[in-house]
Amino acid sequence: MAVGAERVLAQGDIIVSKTDTKGRIHYANRTFLSIADYEERDVLEKPHNIIRHPDMPRTIFKVLWDRIRSGNELFTYIKNGTKNGDYYWVLAHVTPTFDSNGQIIGYHSNRRAPNRPVIAEMEQLYREISNQESSQGDRKAGLIAGEALLNEKLAAAGQTIDQFVFSFASNEKAAA
Repeated sequence: MAVGAERVLAQGDIIVSKTDTKGRIHYANRTFLSIADYEERDVLEKPHNIIRHPDMPRTIFKVLWDRIRSGNELFTYIKNGTKNGDYYWVLAHVTPTFDSNGQIIGYHSNRRAPNRPVIAEMEQLYREISNQESSQGDRKAGLIAGEALLNEKLAAAGQTIDQFVFSFASNEKAAA
């Protein structure tokens, strides 16, 4: 994929999407459609990974899916792709949606713009994880190696994934 131009989400904008348990989009707000360069008909009932950028390591999505399938929320930084090959960075908050019996019936994501210094750090980390994934003999081994590298980095920092993400979010608030 050719390297496209970066699109920057305005600080006050919130991207919202809702999916079923398989990740198929059931709702996308106007901000989502506008920045991703899609029409509503292009995304409804399509997998959410329609906006996945190839620079994103699979490990990050494994961590995300493991967390939300277990009934927990996750905050993470994601580089998304647009229909025309551009890209944009977000701080995503993904949560499961429950029915009245406590069963997961879908997922809800709100995404906002991260501040600029965070992006450079995420690009470096994600590049390292992607390189680790691609250095393995197959996709499964790559995913295992990528997750091991992420966990190693978190352990070295003495942080959980949540603490890691929130450390950047705290820096964003201080910079505002």
